[in-house]
Amino acid sequence: MVIKEVRLILGDQLYGGHSWFDKVNPEVLYLMMEVRSETDYVSHHIQKVVAFFAAMRAFATHLSAKGHQILYLGLDDPRNKQSFGENLMWVLEENPEAAWAYQLPDEYRLDHLFMELRSQFKVSSRRVDTEHFLCERGAVKDFFVGKKQYLLESFYRHLRKQTGLLMQGSKPSGGKWNFDSENRQKYYGQVPLPPRLKLANQVDELLEMVRNAGVQTIGSIQNNQLEWPINRVQSLQLLEHFCKYGLPYFGSYQDAMSEVDPFLFHSRISFALNAKILHPREVLDRVVQEWEDRPDQISLAQVEGFVRQILGWREYIRGIYWAEMPAYLESNALGHKLPLPSWFWNAKTRMRCLSHSIEQSLQYAYAHHIQRLMVTGNFALLAGIAPAEVDRWYLGIYIDAIEWVELPNTRGMSQFADGGLLATKPYVSSANYMRKMGHYCEECSYDAKSRHGMLACPFNSLYWDFHDRHREKLIRNPRIGMVYRTWDKMDSAEQVAIRNKASWLKEHLEEL
Repeated sequence: MVIKEVRLILGDQLYGGHSWFDKVNPEVLYLMMEVRSETDYVSHHIQKVVAFFAAMRAFATHLSAKGHQILYLGLDDPRNKQSFGENLMWVLEENPEAAWAYQLPDEYRLDHLFMELRSQFKVSSRRVDTEHFLCERGAVKDFFVGKKQYLLESFYRHLRKQTGLLMQGSKPSGGKWNFDSENRQKYYGQVPLPPRLKLANQVDELLEMVRNAGVQTIGSIQNNQLEWPINRVQSLQLLEHFCKYGLPYFGSYQDAMSEVDPFLFHSRISFALNAKILHPREVLDRVVQEWEDRPDQISLAQVEGFVRQILGWREYIRGIYWAEMPAYLESNALGHKLPLPSWFWNAKTRMRCLSHSIEQSLQYAYAHHIQRLMVTGNFALLAGIAPAEVDRWYLGIYIDAIEWVELPNTRGMSQFADGGLLATKPYVSSANYMRKMGHYCEECSYDAKSRHGMLACPFNSLYWDFHDRHREKLIRNPRIGMVYRTWDKMDSAEQVAIRNKASWLKEHLEEL
């Protein structure tokens, strides 16, 4: 049978429910590839590289079992040219009657590349939607047209009304849109932690292949076993496990930081979602159904906190990415330029919150949103680290990090590099927040209550110094007026001591 169309499937386009796969067409060839252009643009966590390859291979096997024709180019396949363009070119040359098609990439980099390839190749081509997200690419830009800020809350409420999720007619279930005030509890063992569902995917051959190829990676993988879901069955198992054990307390402890367990009550489905193994609507419907089935065990606050992350934040972040690219890549409103300390790559720092969060990230390719925002991101912002360096770290180390979701979270939410387009204020804190939401300070070498002195927690002086040096840009922000009123009430000797301590810290970041 002559191939009439070559359809490219990317590593984060593993949605089996896509209309492409409704019927088996012997004239269609599906092309999947593991290429160095994707493994090498940053240093990725070894678990991230292996998870994507394992999930891609599982998806190819699934499609093949359904009768679809698959050409899968592994990293070590001698035919593999190690880039999308070159591989596509020779596959199309081998099938001279074929057009080619692809699903819309979620990264600007690949979107731009494929548009260039369409103009280069002398064959007809088309692109289709991934059929994954709940909104179009331009939904956020269209919703906020003419506005100076993209406010999550208004977009989230719009999506609640549009989808009917957690709605009673035109009103929110329970009479409130937002239960954030109830979802900021510190965890100290009030309720038992969920049993962890362990997924033991043996990946010896993939690891050997990646290492033999010389791919530079970070992090580790224990016993050559991957604990992340790599197929539809495992992803659904994880979702069901979360609904049964994690959801009843998810909202209450979603911001809590603990050394007891890396996942606490979080779902662990972010990789499955971002690889499109799971669809966001099926996840949301399943979680809401669990709440409706067990209202005596799961409060509305728990489920609303989860719905906000998937329906609100995830769709909103993607919209900001497409509204602001490619300029967003260069955003650095605060002019931060310092290099990222080397201990971000090995966790060798005496600051307990940072050493633990980084060590956990290296071990599991995971940290929850508060560890990313208020520990690693907080420190990077206070210290004045160049946003591009922070980007590379987040994009490489986390298994769920793809640029469309990583970049706005880093430049906008974490580093305030967009000047407030996304966040209403810089998300920074002194050691007080660490003490409030976790137990790190209890085992730390530094004194969480001191602003200066040899053993003073670096977060404290850096916090005040950050606001002092950026006063001109931040003082008119009504959400942080109290910070400046407190600073202005300090005597000049205290202010000088804080500035001197912060200056020393920024000159000796490697020694902390």
